[in-house]
Amino acid sequence: MSAHNNHVENSTWLRAVMMAGIIFTIGIIAFAALGVGVANQKHDVYMDAKEEYYDAKEDPLATQDELKDLKEKYEKTHHSFLTYRVAGLTILVMCFIYASFLGVGGLFNVLQPDEEHGHDDHHGHDEHHEEHHGSSSPIIFSLGVLLFLMGFPSFVVACKALMSQGGTFAVSDFALSFVGLTVIMFGIANWWKEDLPFIGYGEQIATSAPFEGEHIRKVGIWVFIMSEVMVFATFFSSYLRVRTEWCTDWAIRASEEGDSCYGVAEGTVVTASDLLRYDVATLMPGAINTFALIISSYTIVLALKVAKDKTWEAPTNFMRHLLPTKKKAIRNYLIATLLLGSLFIVLKLVEWSHLVAEGFDVGSPQGSIFYVATGAHGLHVFVGLLIMLYLIFKADTVGFDEENGQGIEYFGLYWHFVDLAWVVIFPAFYLY
Repeated sequence: MSAHNNHVENSTWLRAVMMAGIIFTIGIIAFAALGVGVANQKHDVYMDAKEEYYDAKEDPLATQDELKDLKEKYEKTHHSFLTYRVAGLTILVMCFIYASFLGVGGLFNVLQPDEEHGHDDHHGHDEHHEEHHGSSSPIIFSLGVLLFLMGFPSFVVACKALMSQGGTFAVSDFALSFVGLTVIMFGIANWWKEDLPFIGYGEQIATSAPFEGEHIRKVGIWVFIMSEVMVFATFFSSYLRVRTEWCTDWAIRASEEGDSCYGVAEGTVVTASDLLRYDVATLMPGAINTFALIISSYTIVLALKVAKDKTWEAPTNFMRHLLPTKKKAIRNYLIATLLLGSLFIVLKLVEWSHLVAEGFDVGSPQGSIFYVATGAHGLHVFVGLLIMLYLIFKADTVGFDEENGQGIEYFGLYWHFVDLAWVVIFPAFYLY
């Protein structure tokens, strides 16, 4: 469909249902392969190592070195099992949510009469856009986020029980968070219906200083980012203030008689960095995530560059198979960004499962501030991925060009902020 056609056929929305089916199938296959197939094999090895370790503890002839080696084997096999189980479950849940958003968005808009999408050609007919002064979608979306966060503590408890990390599993613990996600889905579906036909005409312009002459949506994104900077600044400042007052091992060793940490036994206070920074295997997920987000910022820029380039031509080398046309080039760059962001979420939850298995949970001050800060950032990443999903759909159907490419540009500002926040979080929470 041409990007210059404001009328969006209902058949276009049926494509969302097809894409949802493909994504959900991928999730099922990944879960079957990783979360069931490989994870079950790792679980058997883990249970054998666990039994061997506890048998040795009961053996009076076992030496401390032997117990240490068996414990390390037991913990290593446990982490290996958690890696595949959590990765499989995370991919399945993410694909289910992706498919739900695509399916609900598609079905919601299929029910709308074609006439609601409008028939005017906007070349010379901008009055239609000038009549629209707002949208209910942000309010609906915000209500959904509120409900999701209200139910999130119970959601976490249920997830821990589901992964055999303690507690009792109850389906009702998921209820409020899933209601929130459902409301979010309807909010986004309504936004899709409003935005999909937009081809770059009738963009509202700010008329007051200091944003005079700028697009209203761009101003809104900048104001939102400024508020987000303040939110994450509270995380960093709180962490650094408390971090310097904790009796960590290095603070204990440096303390003198009369200091608050003098005489405190080493190992009393454990931070996330104490569990992560000394082992490449535990530090690797955070390092890979840093690389993934930096590269994803580059791919979103490439998508915008192609959209804004009036003279773009397909490459002549092997990349021509991935970027055969302008429309497919934009879509594939956005898909690459989605995959990199999804990798971030998967590795983040795998990392969390390892930390929880080590006993580092939200019950301590250092655990609470770590999970709140990294969890808030992860939520921003995931919300960005849901928006990315829509951009991919629009790129595949209506298409982006130099006239309506602002959608990619505005989202790119948000995505760059999320990436920059992680560049600060990683050294502060993982290395310090």
